[in-house]
Amino acid sequence: MEYTIKDAPFSWKQIRIVAVASLGQLIGTGLATLVSVIIPLYQLISHPQLSSAMQGLVGAMDLIGIMVGSAILGKLSDKYGYLTLFRLCPLIILLSSVVALIFPHISVLIVCLFLMGFGIGGEYSLDSDYISELMPAKWTFTMVGAAKAASALGNIIVALVCFLMVKDWTEATAWPTLLWIMIALSGLMLLTRIRFWQSPTWLISQGRIKEAEMVTKKFLGNDVTIDSPAANSGDKTVASKDGFFTFIGKHWKNVIFTGVPWACEGLGVYGIGVFLPILVMALGLEHAGLHETQIAHVASSVEITLWISCIILPGFVIGLFLIPKMNGAKQQTWGFLLSGLSLLVLLFAYRNNWPHWISIGAFMCFELFLNIGPHLMTYVLPSKVFPVEVRGQGSGIAASIGKLGAVLGVFFIPVLLKSGGSSLVLVVSIVVMLLGALVTYVFAPDHKL
Repeated sequence: MEYTIKDAPFSWKQIRIVAVASLGQLIGTGLATLVSVIIPLYQLISHPQLSSAMQGLVGAMDLIGIMVGSAILGKLSDKYGYLTLFRLCPLIILLSSVVALIFPHISVLIVCLFLMGFGIGGEYSLDSDYISELMPAKWTFTMVGAAKAASALGNIIVALVCFLMVKDWTEATAWPTLLWIMIALSGLMLLTRIRFWQSPTWLISQGRIKEAEMVTKKFLGNDVTIDSPAANSGDKTVASKDGFFTFIGKHWKNVIFTGVPWACEGLGVYGIGVFLPILVMALGLEHAGLHETQIAHVASSVEITLWISCIILPGFVIGLFLIPKMNGAKQQTWGFLLSGLSLLVLLFAYRNNWPHWISIGAFMCFELFLNIGPHLMTYVLPSKVFPVEVRGQGSGIAASIGKLGAVLGVFFIPVLLKSGGSSLVLVVSIVVMLLGALVTYVFAPDHKL
C-alpha cells in the first residue's frame, strides 16, 4: 500500500527525523546554560571584574548571533535549499567552540559566542521546517513541539555536566574546559546529518518533482510518496525575493503575532536563564555557608539552577499534551499570564523574607508555565501561519525578533541588578510577561491555530 507523507503511519523513521532536527534546540539552550556558568566563574579570575554592561554583552553575544543567523540563514534556505545549511550550522558551532577552547580570552570568547549563535540561528529556522513537512498530518505540530521540548534536555544536560565538573574545582581558571560540552554536542549534530537529504517541499517549490519523490522515499521508505496536490501541479513556486523590511510590510500581522511574543518569551528563557545562577545568589537561595570559597557558592547556585531546570521538561510534556486539545494562541496567552503570576509570588517571597522553598517553588512554577505556553508555542506558531514558499524566511524573522528580545533581556538584567537589585529585575520581567499575553491575544489570527 502506498501512502502520502501526510497520511503515512508514524514510525521510527519520523522519530529519527525529529531527533536529528531537535539537536539544534538542545544545543541552543545548552549554550545559554553554559554561558550562565562561565560568567560567574570568569568574574572570579578577572581583575578588575567584568562590569554589568560587559556581563550583559558576554551573555548576549550568542543571542545576537542567533538573531542575525536566523534571519540570514532562514532566507538563504528558501533560496538554496535546506540541506547544505543544515550541515553547515553544526560545523560553525563546532569550529567556534574549538577556537574558544584553544584561545581562552574574553575577547575571543565574545566573537566565538556570536559565531556559535549564528549557527544556532540557522537551526531555529530549519529544524521546524524539516519536521513540519515530513510528519503525518495528525502528528505535525506535536512533533514540532517535541523538537522544541529538546531544549529542556539542553538545560538539564549542560547544567548537570557543569555542576559535576565545577563542584570539585579549586580554581575558576579551568572554565575553558566547559567548552568541551559544546564541542561534543555540535560534533554529534554534524555526524547525524551526514546521511540526511534535501527538503522534499523545497524541491517541489522549485519544480523538481522527481527529486522530491526520490528523497521522500529515502526519508520515509519506498511506500511513501509526496502529497498528491503538490506533486500533480508541477507548478514552480519561487522563493520570496523580498528583503527584511519588505517582507515585514507584507506580513506584518503574522510577524507581530509570532515575533513580539517570542521576544517577550526570550527574556524569560534567556534573560533570566543566562543569569539564573547569579539571580539565585542575588536572591539568597544558594545554600553554601558564609565561610565557603567563592567557587563553592557558584557550584551551589549551579546546583539550584539544575533543580529549577528539571521542571522545564515536564512543562514541555504538558504543553505537547495540550497542543491537540487547545487553541495555540490561548495556550500561549495563559502561559504568559501564569508565568507573570509566578514571578509576582517570587517577588513577594523575596521582599517579605518568606522561606526559601516558596521562592524556589515560585521559580519552578515560572519555568513550568513558561514552557507549557510561550517557550513551546512561539516555536510552533510560525510554521502554522506562514505559507510554505516563505516559511523559512517567516520563521527566521520571527526567531530573529525573538532573539532581539532575548538580547535586550540578557544585556539589561545585570544592569537592572546593579541599579535596582533583584526586585527591579522581577518587576520588569512581570511586565514583559503581561505584554506577551496582550500581544498574543490581540494579534491572534481569526482561523484556528
